[in-house]
Amino acid sequence: MTVIYAASFSANAQDNLQPNSCVLNTLAQPLYDAEQQIQYRQLDNGLQVRTLPLKNTQAVSIASQFDVGSRNEAEGKTGYAHLFEHMLFKGSEHAPGDSYTQTMSALSGQFNASTFFDFTNYYLTIPSQALELSLWLEADRFRYPSLNDTTVKNQQGAVLEEMATSIDNQPYVRKAMAFLLSQVEGTPYGHAVIGSIEDVKAATPESLNAFHQRFYRPDAMQLSLVGDIPPQTQSWIDAQFGDWQAPEIERPQLSDLKILPKPVHGEIIDERGPWPAVLFAWHTAGTNSADTAGLALLEAYLFQNKSSLIQGTSLKDPDQLLSYSIPLTMTHHGMTNLVLVPRARTSLDRLSDNVQSLIASVAAQPIDDQQLCQLKQIWLNKALSALDSPSLLARNLSATLPQDRLHPLTGPWQRIDAVSAKELQAISQRYFNGNTVRLDLLPPWYIRATKSILELLPKEMSDSLEESVM
Repeated sequence: MTVIYAASFSANAQDNLQPNSCVLNTLAQPLYDAEQQIQYRQLDNGLQVRTLPLKNTQAVSIASQFDVGSRNEAEGKTGYAHLFEHMLFKGSEHAPGDSYTQTMSALSGQFNASTFFDFTNYYLTIPSQALELSLWLEADRFRYPSLNDTTVKNQQGAVLEEMATSIDNQPYVRKAMAFLLSQVEGTPYGHAVIGSIEDVKAATPESLNAFHQRFYRPDAMQLSLVGDIPPQTQSWIDAQFGDWQAPEIERPQLSDLKILPKPVHGEIIDERGPWPAVLFAWHTAGTNSADTAGLALLEAYLFQNKSSLIQGTSLKDPDQLLSYSIPLTMTHHGMTNLVLVPRARTSLDRLSDNVQSLIASVAAQPIDDQQLCQLKQIWLNKALSALDSPSLLARNLSATLPQDRLHPLTGPWQRIDAVSAKELQAISQRYFNGNTVRLDLLPPWYIRATKSILELLPKEMSDSLEESVM
């Protein structure tokens, strides 16, 4: 069994490497200090383990992330990764039925899970006295899940209800999601994480077991523990996970998507829509790209944080009532998105012009050093805040990228700190300047007709009518 400790790398040393950069590494020192306390191990079966002891706590947060998501689903089996996530809370060989949830509730444990395109993660926080039991329960459900007709049918119903509540019963969501996914149709990312109704209904214990046997394997897992770590922890991990053998079938290897971006303009009409809106999207790059750090800063600068350009247009007499952006960063592709809801007087075309103008300004002129430094500090503050949440920190450690294996906290920061204003300008030109995917979200005809009339009225009258309604 191989034992590796994360290499020591000080903030001051990084400052010396980049004397002309925005010097924030003194502020980043807690990342370096915490990272030096992480013990990293890779078991013989490929399972990666990180433990980070914290003082003055009597709890442990455990996070397990598997390198499997909706991208791994075959045709006719969409939604399996998410459905299987549900199944792992419904019994295993030695803890049948609701034993897991009942035990965790009795321990006052907090537990949850999530599924994405590229991964599935499971996380819990329990009293440190219950760590050995919790590791046993985790290993049992990951290795020996109980899949039978009753539990599968039960969780199919739960997933379909979740699908209805979060997608189908919300105006615009299903059609907008389908439109965005169609932009990468024919790729592993071309279908929804939650899957289709037909595929979820067609799942069987046998088909889900085959999914488990192929993708739930130790060499696709990262296990992280943060908090009060008892001395026996490593031996407990070895006892529960050490003899877990990876299947002989090789892990699937995917390549970055080769997308040729082009301008796209579509529209959808939803009779339940209360008001029009417009969705913009841009194809970007995945986590394997050298542009990933710059993209994170640029997305924040354009659309996301409180001092972003789009928020700046909302400070005085804005054209939009609301802006919303959550970029999708997958391993092999990325997509930035922005939703804008217009004022009564503002057309969707006007909002589009405004957005294109903001992007053009960044593409034409590099941002100044002070703005860049502020963007990096906002990113760093978010990373530092995770140090105060053992659960979030454990999840972050279990989501470590291969290139950051020994530097899970400081590797991402060093790439952010290395981004220059010229790089941001080049990234803006490469991904955002043109080739915009635009989708108009339109309500019933009578709301559209009323909105068109309001756009023709004098500004003062339109604003007055808007205020009286709101």
